[in-house]
Amino acid sequence: MTQTTTKTATYTVADIEKVVTRVRADLMMIGDSTGGWTAEKSLTYAHDVEELAKEGYLKHVDVTLFDSGKEIMATRFVINTDASGWTSSRPGGVRWPRVANPYLRIILSYNSSYDDAARKKMGGRLKIGWTPTNEDTSHSALSRGGGRDYASNSYGIQRLDWAA
Repeated sequence: MTQTTTKTATYTVADIEKVVTRVRADLMMIGDSTGGWTAEKSLTYAHDVEELAKEGYLKHVDVTLFDSGKEIMATRFVINTDASGWTSSRPGGVRWPRVANPYLRIILSYNSSYDDAARKKMGGRLKIGWTPTNEDTSHSALSRGGGRDYASNSYGIQRLDWAA
């Protein structure tokens, strides 16, 4: 006896927008509670995340809080295009501290389809001139804990959290 199973992951641009709305809320909360970003800056980052997500270019987004050069907290938003079994959470859940000298770093990681042609295509749609980096995003000085799942149909973003 032979059995065949087919799994189809389906989502629309509206699903991506719905999921990124939760990421936008997290970015706004992180910027506000730490004092590291203005609301306008948080929205600018969220805009570019959404534009790149809609085109399927993002792998993950990493946000790290530093105080006087010391890593305090981090969150990574990992893209998943097969999240049909997920239950979507509400944004928030983790309070980011206000520190004396906040510096928030955001690093976007792209998948292999984000080549030179894709960069050129996205150039006019992005608000930030993103540049390559070799910054360490392993968060080895922090402990992994918590997180959230944001999903609509089969499009999802998993939020992974780290803290000191």
